[in-house]
Amino acid sequence: MMSDADLAAKLAHVAGQLLITVRESGMVTGKDLGKAGDATANQFLVHALRQQRAEDGLLSEEEKDNFERLTQSRVWIVDPVDGTREYGEARADWAVHVGLAVDGVPVLGAVALPGADAVYRSDAPVAVPPAPEVLRMVVSRTRPAAEAVFVAKELGAELVPMGSAGAKAMAVIRGEADIYLHSGGQFEWDSCAPVAVALAHGLHCSRIDGSPLVYNQRDTYVPDLLICRPEHAPRVLAEVARFQGANRSV
Repeated sequence: MMSDADLAAKLAHVAGQLLITVRESGMVTGKDLGKAGDATANQFLVHALRQQRAEDGLLSEEEKDNFERLTQSRVWIVDPVDGTREYGEARADWAVHVGLAVDGVPVLGAVALPGADAVYRSDAPVAVPPAPEVLRMVVSRTRPAAEAVFVAKELGAELVPMGSAGAKAMAVIRGEADIYLHSGGQFEWDSCAPVAVALAHGLHCSRIDGSPLVYNQRDTYVPDLLICRPEHAPRVLAEVARFQGANRSV
């Protein structure tokens, strides 16, 4: 039987190639392209996982939640298209996430960046490039979080706008950014696989108060997230706490 890590990587890669094929067909455009891509990739991932890992739980952004997963130790958490807007706009900063949580811990995952023809795996970490002199913080290209803007200013970091959560997380691994700080709310499928991959690459991953990220919860909402080079985590967390303390006292 294929290992969990190989399965995650293959599923992410194949789903990504399906999405490229749908987009390049030219048969669907605009918002309908995003819907078609989501549906196509989701069908493939859900059917494949139910066949390959029938005993495991499953949580997908595009599938009705089945709370039976709460009784299961092993739960696959997938996002068929992370960054539907970017995918529909023919940008490269979108991703496919396939993660596995065991007892709430993101133990492995694969993140495909089809636009870069790359798949990042938790079982095959690559060397994170050396940090530059000027820190770079990757943020939402449409709505940068207030905490991120504040922390970037305090650290003298450059803001780097980017699309999907997976693309931003992988930007830290790829050496395109040093810090990914998000406080605008996400869901488990947005971060499970990226966090598993980032942890395997030696990066710091947590909530922005420093507490651990826990998956396979009844409420799948994840309010915030920090992924960064470990040497920056203490300062980032301290600046976030300072920002939040100042705003609570206003």
